[in-house]
Amino acid sequence: MKYTAARAYRGVLTATTRLEEGLTELQRRPDRGDISITTAIIWIAVVTAALTVAGTIAVVIAKYNGNLSGI
Repeated sequence: MKYTAARAYRGVLTATTRLEEGLTELQRRPDRGDISITTAIIWIAVVTAALTVAGTIAVVIAKYNGNLSGI
C-alpha cells in the first residue's frame, strides 16, 4: 500500500510541476502554441473523412460478410 501511495504522490507532483512550467511559459510567451482556425478546420475535415471511409468500409463488410466467407 505504501508503494502505491508513493507512486501516486510522485505522479501528482510530476503533473503539478509540468503544469506550473507550462503556465510560466505561457505567461512568458502568450502566443506560444496558437493554432490557426484554418488548421483546425482542415484537421476536423480530415478526421471526419477518415471516419466516413472507415464507417463505409464497415457497412460494406457487414453487408457482404456472408458472401465473403467463401473466398
